[in-house]
Amino acid sequence: MANKTPLYQAHLDADARIVDFGGWDMPLNYGSQIDEHHAVRQDAGMFDVSHMTVVEVTGSEAKPYLQYLLANDVDKLQVSGKALYSGMLNEEGGVIDDLIVYYLTDNHYRVVVNASTRDKDLAWMENVAQQFAVAIEEKSDVAMIAVQGPNAIEKANSIMDAEQQAVVEGLKPFVAVQAGSWFVARTGYTGEDGYEIMVPDEQGIEVWKRLQAAGVKPAGLAARDTLRLEAGMNLYGHDMDETVSPLEANMGWTIAWEPAERDFVGRKALAAQKEQGIPRKLIGLVLQDKGVMREGQEVVIDEQVVGVITSGTMSPTVGKSIAMARVNRSVQAEEVLVQVRKKQLKAVVVKPCFVRKGESLV
Repeated sequence: MANKTPLYQAHLDADARIVDFGGWDMPLNYGSQIDEHHAVRQDAGMFDVSHMTVVEVTGSEAKPYLQYLLANDVDKLQVSGKALYSGMLNEEGGVIDDLIVYYLTDNHYRVVVNASTRDKDLAWMENVAQQFAVAIEEKSDVAMIAVQGPNAIEKANSIMDAEQQAVVEGLKPFVAVQAGSWFVARTGYTGEDGYEIMVPDEQGIEVWKRLQAAGVKPAGLAARDTLRLEAGMNLYGHDMDETVSPLEANMGWTIAWEPAERDFVGRKALAAQKEQGIPRKLIGLVLQDKGVMREGQEVVIDEQVVGVITSGTMSPTVGKSIAMARVNRSVQAEEVLVQVRKKQLKAVVVKPCFVRKGESLV
């Protein structure tokens, strides 16, 4: 049987279409994924992200442990609640997972990893932890709700009590605070402003219903995928995995090369790849013909296959099909062909960020 989040009954009550996602029963949509998508871009929508794995890292060597485990450097985090995004790599420089880590104290960090990679992530974290005075513990008693959109913060704040509102006032991006029993982070996966809120699991449905009453529209996995792709955000297992380095996945900015003496898992392999030049790169595509680009379709130049679509969809905001594709690093063309079913359709090459603040960039 698939796992169920603390909000599962609320999804059933809303007639959600439930699908298996990484071993979890999750809502694909509540009727129209297009309406859900536009609600997030234009107003406020919310997602059940309770399936994400929350890991507490504690101990006297929590900081050096994470400095070795992650390609980004947690030494950047000096203020309680500050967060950073990083890849967790293998020795070959491939991405085991991408994650967010929150600094709580020098001896306590909170790490949020993907649901579908839970078992291998925890095993890898435990394996590396053997070298450090650190404890790794999954936190399984929370529900997590992502409230996203231009009006998300205002509407989420409206259901908080006065003390919580005072705590979250002026909260900056990529910072979290403990607001009563809620852990409120100004983070997200849609390209819009908003919060990701962890609440005690027994409060999950109540908080969900209060947000709905405040005008926040429930949204499912389908809208979440079109939103993140429009924003040019990678999806693990599609745009990167253990065979792909951060340098090949537009995640070079998440690698902290300095200080040079900091060793981290995969550093030697990344340094070698950086010196030699990456064999592949991730680009954005916008389809000019009618059709929809999908993962696995071939990218063609001069009758030669030069890459493959890693994520593709019909963009509700742009009104055209958009995609990310991994292609040979030598590709410099401004236009390519994509093999969509039995036809080769024209697509223009763009930076893989298609929408910002609700407006099309392409």
